[in-house]
Amino acid sequence: MNALTLSIDEDGCALLVIDVPGRPLNVFTPELLEELAVAVERIASDPVVTGAVLTSGKPSGFLAGADLIDLVQLYDSGVTEAEGAKWVAARGRILRRIETCGKPFVAAINGLALGGGYELCLACYHRIAASDGGIVVGLPEVTVGLLPGAGGTQRLPRMIGVEAALPLLLQGRSVPAAEALEIGLVDELCPAAGLLERARAWIAAAPDVVREWDRRGFHLPGGTGPLAEYAGRSFMTGAARLRADTQGNDPAPLAILSAVYEGTQVDIETGLRIESKYFGTLLASPVSRNLIRTLFIDKRRAAKLERRPAGIPPSAFRRIGVAGAGMMGAGIAQVCAAAGLEVVLLDRTEELAARGRQQAQRQFTRGVAQGRNTQSDANAVLDRIAPTADPADLHGCDLVVEAVFENRAVKAQIMNAIEASTGPETVLASNTSTLSITSLAAGSSRPEGFIGMHFFSPVERMPLVEIILGSATAAATAARALDLVARLRKTPIVVNDSPGFFTSRIFCSYIDEAMAMLADGVAPALIENAAKMAGFAAPPLAVTDEVSLDLQLLVLEQAIADELAPTFLRAQADGVIRTMNRLGRLGRKSGGGFYEYLADGRKRLWHGLPELFPIGNRQPGANEVRKRLLYIQAIETLRCLEEGVLSDPMDGDLGAILGLGYPRWTGGPLSLIETIGPQTFLEECRRLADDHGARYAPSDWMAAAAHRFSKGGGRIGMPREVHHA
Repeated sequence: MNALTLSIDEDGCALLVIDVPGRPLNVFTPELLEELAVAVERIASDPVVTGAVLTSGKPSGFLAGADLIDLVQLYDSGVTEAEGAKWVAARGRILRRIETCGKPFVAAINGLALGGGYELCLACYHRIAASDGGIVVGLPEVTVGLLPGAGGTQRLPRMIGVEAALPLLLQGRSVPAAEALEIGLVDELCPAAGLLERARAWIAAAPDVVREWDRRGFHLPGGTGPLAEYAGRSFMTGAARLRADTQGNDPAPLAILSAVYEGTQVDIETGLRIESKYFGTLLASPVSRNLIRTLFIDKRRAAKLERRPAGIPPSAFRRIGVAGAGMMGAGIAQVCAAAGLEVVLLDRTEELAARGRQQAQRQFTRGVAQGRNTQSDANAVLDRIAPTADPADLHGCDLVVEAVFENRAVKAQIMNAIEASTGPETVLASNTSTLSITSLAAGSSRPEGFIGMHFFSPVERMPLVEIILGSATAAATAARALDLVARLRKTPIVVNDSPGFFTSRIFCSYIDEAMAMLADGVAPALIENAAKMAGFAAPPLAVTDEVSLDLQLLVLEQAIADELAPTFLRAQADGVIRTMNRLGRLGRKSGGGFYEYLADGRKRLWHGLPELFPIGNRQPGANEVRKRLLYIQAIETLRCLEEGVLSDPMDGDLGAILGLGYPRWTGGPLSLIETIGPQTFLEECRRLADDHGARYAPSDWMAAAAHRFSKGGGRIGMPREVHHA
């Protein structure tokens, strides 16, 4: 055996140690499943064996369930719902055999047990977790668009009751060991050093070897079915709440609710078949593939710095400079200090710099109040932030991030001061969201050490950093910027220089399309509600208010001054932007924009919008508005691939979801195109171009990319032939 080691002690207790070779963490592989099935049969048939203890041979965890790459490959192979149900049922039968083989199994949980790993624990008669290893257990399958398919939706409700089980299944929360004991997810806690001894002792006590739900007359804790006391709030109200939350875009939560409702009213064998059926429908759905591929596989690739240039030694950061102590600069200083780095926070005056440090202090004060950190930890972080008005204090910084006003002249001035105060080894980074890195670097004496590092607000919560390579940026500079992102525990994407780069470019396409619809007479409430239906993190008019309309005018005027191509001049939104600026309705910061902000903290669409932008007598359907908001960003993302702004589809999908709140269920704009079907998508874009303008019109390159994909050419847009703009 390779993935599983079986030994039998002198008392007849079998020990099964899971240690999947070549994996940093145990996952279910075909080899492990095959070896587990063989081991269970040997234990069941050997009269010497009194029971078995399951544990892990890896310090990284007990078992983390299925390999997500395998699930994506299953979808890509064209798996049907019936085939998906059959695939998971085969795994479930092995676990069912554990609980019906006539010998007691104990799970000695010496590391995290999640997903299928915790389902294996549920199939055991008894669960003992180490009390001193930071162990968590849980069923997180809903977060990848699936449900627990190896008994999780059936065994957990039978153990702790439906009402207690549903939140765990629907939220996919990882539960710490102490809480897991309290709510019944594990039966005992003991120090890791005594885990195996305690498990063997439980088996030696000759426990009953029939699971409670296999006994005649078993009743679930709290009852089951439509007459149960909790049924109305858990199922009827719960289903309505889930439909409102998911807008029908993610089928997994409702499938979990259905599997629990149906499966707990019948015997366990029938319940497991019901669960397998629902799992098959989800596995064959593109939503699960999209979520797994982008938010787990691709995110992991990015976190491992796969885009980092090879052959460059890792960076050892000690001191970081941040120029600009406004909201963005203070946020960058805060996350750098929290990562253990000394930070020099520079602004025009000592008072402004100190104010930026105070912003970080307020964040930590809230964290202490909420129990996220201690006061001593907060003080230690704040002590690492040194406010100053003297650029000379930047001397010795390994990297300096400029985070000043989005104005080319202001940025050039501060960059000159930074260069004069730092040596050639210091990386110069700009946090600009729209200005060309190549053009900003043109005024630098060391353009090879100049790079874009676009953070997102609020910095302490937003996980993405967009790394922008200028035409002269050296590979070593890119490597060092990526190393810093990793140190900050954020997710990087790497893009090439272009007006608006990637994220700002598709963000503008989103809000501009909403403003274009507003100007054309589409009701503002319809625009906002359609965005919510699509699953966007924030509707477009509301988010424009947050980023402010005077900033949109500044970006527009800068594009005109830079004599950018007409496609970057935002013609479809120009009139609305200028009208709102003329009225002084700049967004939340001015007290009102597209929305009005009430004294009690609520907001509502401004009553004056219909007067400015009369609502047409004929309104489009909500689905048409939804489609326009989704598709305009998707086709702009394709353009970024075509023009070489993106060199990997991963960056487009990750950047859109993590940085801009593009709907998670899509997997990102490029995954959405795959989900729809590239040919269908392009046909719809041609129709939208006829109806609404050339911004939707696909290029010949896009048609060729769609053709390659339909012939099995990998992800949409790869491999690509770059046509630089």
